[in-house]
Amino acid sequence: MSTDTAPRPPAPPARPTPLAERAIAPDLARGMMLLLIALAHVPWFLYTAGTGAALLHPAGGGLADRIVQAATIVVVDARTHTMFAFLFAYGIGQLHTRRIAAGASPRAARGLLRRRHLWMFGFGLVHAALLWHGDILATYGLMGLVFVPLFLGRGDRALRVWIGVLAALGVAVCAISVMAGPVPPSEGPRPERFPITETGYLASALLRLANWAPTPLAGIATLALPTAFLLGLLASRHRVLEEPARHLPLLRRTAFFGIAAGWVSGVPLALHHVGVPGLPNLAVFGTVHFFAGIPAGVGYAALFGLVAHRITARGASPARPVRALVALGRRSLSGYLAQSAVFVPLLSAWGFAVGAQLSSWSAALVGVATWVLTAVLARLSERAGVRGPAETLLRRLSYREPRRRTAA
Repeated sequence: MSTDTAPRPPAPPARPTPLAERAIAPDLARGMMLLLIALAHVPWFLYTAGTGAALLHPAGGGLADRIVQAATIVVVDARTHTMFAFLFAYGIGQLHTRRIAAGASPRAARGLLRRRHLWMFGFGLVHAALLWHGDILATYGLMGLVFVPLFLGRGDRALRVWIGVLAALGVAVCAISVMAGPVPPSEGPRPERFPITETGYLASALLRLANWAPTPLAGIATLALPTAFLLGLLASRHRVLEEPARHLPLLRRTAFFGIAAGWVSGVPLALHHVGVPGLPNLAVFGTVHFFAGIPAGVGYAALFGLVAHRITARGASPARPVRALVALGRRSLSGYLAQSAVFVPLLSAWGFAVGAQLSSWSAALVGVATWVLTAVLARLSERAGVRGPAETLLRRLSYREPRRRTAA
């Protein structure tokens, strides 16, 4: 004897969220984040200059160069990747919540995320092969593939425990680094610049892939990115950026103390890099500066949540620069790839080799000008109702429903 049961209605087809329904705080933060990414990347292309104590910043320069180097070390370096990880995880939480609210099963929602992250990894691989060996897309795609199954369905307490564990490990690494003393500076050219100094494009592509290959796993192993990722998941669950009015004390504390911790930790390394005399062994602060990128990156996101609250509370239409930033944030993937499309051919030795003629301040101007151009183009696209090309492609690939086998 058999009984008939009504079939479960299929979940509605996955569709991207209409732009008009998106909260502006995450997009505003992403738009500003792209400026920090541009400023973090342009020092890589000063390939004729010897490197100093901090990352790939040149060892010398005039007063304007030194000011730019110090400001970048304090404000930008090791802050963009954690801010990106936080916002990336926040977006994952938003997307998953919306799919479940639309009637999708948890399995279907996770399948959508899995496809999206697989394609992000593929985007990163192509990006590294064609243009930029410092690609971050593959790292975050891999992080999504690993951490979404592990943590997306966990409760607040579990997330907080793991955030505490990872943060404690980061503090331990900092303490060990300080006790061990400074690492001697490496001699000779930096491998990170080999793809940029190579004059042949095909040879540079091979060097790019060789440089890029270990970075997705290495990025996860740093502990900083997973910590920021879990913070983003937790914040998304409570709609901290989407409903900033409900979380103003938290946002204020996070912005103030997070940014302060990041900037204060960056000052010793910046002073050491610019050669301020009479200082102790400040090179040991390199590791502290790196891990302080966690509170700084999350603090930046909180700051833009406060800015978004101020804008919406006034009730007036946002100013044109704000609208341009939000438009760029909604097209952050296209904006990120557009930076590589400008920087790499323009500045590399295999392209126009302009990087050989620049110093820190002039390279920063190139970064700012490129960011402004992408913001203007994003605003024009917004007014025309056109999504970013990279976002459109990623959505088409990710939202494509898998074919179901039908019984004969």
